[in-house]
Amino acid sequence: MLPLCLMEIQDVSKTFRYGLIKRKGRSVFNNISLSIPSGGTVGITGKSGIGKTSLGKIAAGIIAPSKGHVLYKGKDIFKMQKAEWNTFRTKVQMMFQDPEGALNPMKTIGRQFNAVCRLMGEKDKNKACKRIQEVMDQTGLSDEILDRFPNELSGGQNQRVALGRVLLLEPEIIILDEPTSALDISVQAQILQLLKTIQKENRISYLYISHDKKLIEFMSDTIFSMDKDEQDSY
Repeated sequence: MLPLCLMEIQDVSKTFRYGLIKRKGRSVFNNISLSIPSGGTVGITGKSGIGKTSLGKIAAGIIAPSKGHVLYKGKDIFKMQKAEWNTFRTKVQMMFQDPEGALNPMKTIGRQFNAVCRLMGEKDKNKACKRIQEVMDQTGLSDEILDRFPNELSGGQNQRVALGRVLLLEPEIIILDEPTSALDISVQAQILQLLKTIQKENRISYLYISHDKKLIEFMSDTIFSMDKDEQDSY
């Protein structure tokens, strides 16, 4: 039995336009197609500047493609009605390589976690606290970090916080853009193992973006290379 396909990227191309009078364009990539199965990991590799992050942002609905379609459970994400779009923006999340930059520097970790719970419609403080504790246990975070600010934590702790905040949204797909590249080697290994454990426990799908082919091979079930001389999946 084939795994359920959560997302399909169909013949997607991206060109960035610039110039006020004479509009020019820079083609980043053309005719990319791939699918993300339920509970699986698709790795995207390629040289720096080839468009890996742009493809991830398109899959997350952050930017639109110049051509092609992105289907989430069979529906084009850029043609969704408001209610469908709101659900999609919860269920498909993106994590970037700078964990501290993704967090609000003016708010403690506890306040940031509580803000996500409110976003999810949880008004009961006891239930919110229970859910936050579950996520903290999953990500290996201690209670003492709740009263701290992002700049008071290590890179590894901030990446765990960023992951915990995403998990509070109960996503089905997480797009991981070089999530360990800013971390020390030993911390990288811890985060990678954590991602594998969380995926197994929650059956979350990953779109894993990295220029490091060995890391991609370790994390992925299917690998898609964006290098122009070898653009293919394997």
